[in-house]
Amino acid sequence: MGKTKIVEEKKEAEGNAKPEAKTSAKSSKKKITSGVVYIDATFNNTKVLFTDKIGNTIFWSTAGALGFRGAKKGTPFAAGKVGDLVGGKMAAAGVANADVVVRGVGSGREPAIRSVSAHGIEITSIRDATPIPHNGPKPKKPRRV
Repeated sequence: MGKTKIVEEKKEAEGNAKPEAKTSAKSSKKKITSGVVYIDATFNNTKVLFTDKIGNTIFWSTAGALGFRGAKKGTPFAAGKVGDLVGGKMAAAGVANADVVVRGVGSGREPAIRSVSAHGIEITSIRDATPIPHNGPKPKKPRRV
């Protein structure tokens, strides 16, 4: 008797699991057609962030999050892979065009932009927001001998 009850419960559990799988299709709630892509390209890493026009974060990734370690995170290849991942997510969400804001002097500036645009996303503008010191730090005092 115990075995028949267990078999019946498994059948019921399997029957309940199938409709849930059909209804749990993952899709974004809001359709975003444009936004801003922020690329932070340093010597040690490359970060790509996609936001809507207001500034709410939608997708982001870094070279370290993709498994690159050490000096490989700052390479153009790693930056291209990061841009490819974020660009693919943007294309899946239905993004048509985006502004790009680049920050930093690393080698991953151009590869990240190219890989995002390779997914059919039109780049409307590219702005360089690299911080530039106007006067710099105060120099050291002269040495007294």
